[in-house]
Amino acid sequence: MISYSIIQKSQLEGALRLDAEYYQPEYLNLISNLKSQKSKFLKELADKVFSGPFGSTLKSESYQMYGIPFIRIGDISDVFIERENLVYISEAEHKRIFSTHLNPGDIVFSKIGTIGRLSMISEDLGQVNISENNIGIRLSKLSPQAKAGLLFFLLSKYGQLQILRSASGNIQQKLNVSDIESVKVPILSTQFQKELWELYKKIMQLRKQSESLYSQAEDLLLEELGLKDFKVEDNLSYIVNLSEIKSAHRADAEYFQPKYEKIVSKLKKQNAKPIRELSQFVGHATQSPYDEIGDIAVLAQKHMKRNLAIDTSAFDNYTTENLIKKSDKKFILKNSDVLISSAGEPGLTCVWTEGSKVIPGSFVTIARFAGEIEPFYAGVFLNTIAGRLQFERDYTGSVQQYVYPVKIKEIMIPILPKPTQQKIADLVQKSHEARKKAKELLEEAKQKVENAIENEINK
Repeated sequence: MISYSIIQKSQLEGALRLDAEYYQPEYLNLISNLKSQKSKFLKELADKVFSGPFGSTLKSESYQMYGIPFIRIGDISDVFIERENLVYISEAEHKRIFSTHLNPGDIVFSKIGTIGRLSMISEDLGQVNISENNIGIRLSKLSPQAKAGLLFFLLSKYGQLQILRSASGNIQQKLNVSDIESVKVPILSTQFQKELWELYKKIMQLRKQSESLYSQAEDLLLEELGLKDFKVEDNLSYIVNLSEIKSAHRADAEYFQPKYEKIVSKLKKQNAKPIRELSQFVGHATQSPYDEIGDIAVLAQKHMKRNLAIDTSAFDNYTTENLIKKSDKKFILKNSDVLISSAGEPGLTCVWTEGSKVIPGSFVTIARFAGEIEPFYAGVFLNTIAGRLQFERDYTGSVQQYVYPVKIKEIMIPILPKPTQQKIADLVQKSHEARKKAKELLEEAKQKVENAIENEINK
């Protein structure tokens, strides 16, 4: 059914927006609802709303393993910052761009890409800085309870619709500082803010529990393999026989770094086997054409997380059964399929456990393991240093690194006793359960905010 609305010329917001999308009935109803109760513009609640430092002022060469956390758009998840790919900058670099710092309790938005994603900086992160693709909101004037109320409001439909409405751009949508400053925020009661603060603390507790459980799984695996203290060292010089070059069909010096052979030698002592011997099949589908109203989601590397989880909420492309080639239908995901990225972050591994119908895109390889290997165990191993070094050795491409599926088939996985594999898998599943509970609490918090607003409207 066609949706339309008729508005008066006087309703055009200063003639700054004339696009029909901006005046959809859903948006107009939302604004009307918020106008009917006490509210403030976000800029009235914040100390400052600002964009990250312009890109030319901070190069990727400035990134470190330790130091001041530097938040990029890929690190932003609903409620909290993801740690998997977090990078750091030096104290000196942080001071140089100090005007874009955030403190615990402040909020950061992605202003391009996944519009509407936002996180609150947690106490354990401490002071951070942000990239040019983010918008920061400094909130030192607000109590922790009020900050929690603002966070969950912005994540609710009343916050998200305002943010999406403000986004501009045809090819890639983008938010401006003024868009965030003009978001209308209802005044929530002190008691209600306290309730939301308690929910926030429970969500953070579950998040820490999830990270701890996954870390335990990884530590147990490395200890069992004798790799807990494995040191990665790059040799400045080494000698390679011509026969080795011919056998590998590679002549680049990096491929023959001793660290790669060192890890493979250690794994072979653990009865390791290549993925091709452990799987029913290994392969990837061709890219299916997209369909806006399709019922099969297309999974990409950007949806994959290093803790083996998959962000199904970020699925943004779909296809249909009719558009998928007959020969590719076997790649429609089944429970416990192991997914390995070939590009972007080659070797990044996840395990599919959802029930919805999904097919990976062409840059994600599926390994459907037989009974000798527990999929979660395999996933944890492939994401450790022992797995990553094997993928790294087979990287090709100078601009964008890539690992061909034929090389993925040869990656070695050690065969630990089944009880040990299961123990590792159980820890991962408990980690995912804790994260799932945190997500349920987030939905509860958003629903509470929406109900409070609607109850106020209906008074």
